[in-house]
Amino acid sequence: MAFMDCCYASNEGKRVMTLQQFKQWVKTSFDTNRDGRISKAELREAIRLTGFLFASWKSNKVLKSADTDHDGFIDEKEFINLAQFAEKHLNVRITK
Repeated sequence: MAFMDCCYASNEGKRVMTLQQFKQWVKTSFDTNRDGRISKAELREAIRLTGFLFASWKSNKVLKSADTDHDGFIDEKEFINLAQFAEKHLNVRITK
């Protein structure tokens, strides 16, 4: 699923989607082993494919911010943290 298939661009150029659309997009597009969580490698690839430079550095920053139980994965209960990080740093806006 392409990023723009699940959302639209706002006037500010941000990708706009609901939290549910964000979760679905991340899981469908980047959970390559289909275990229901996002690993550091999957996160790095997601950031790289969305066109951001320094994907490895950003994926470390995202994981540190979103992975509250420090198990090395973003799981279902941590997707809200990932969405908040994406809003602040990855040009995404999450709507209700």
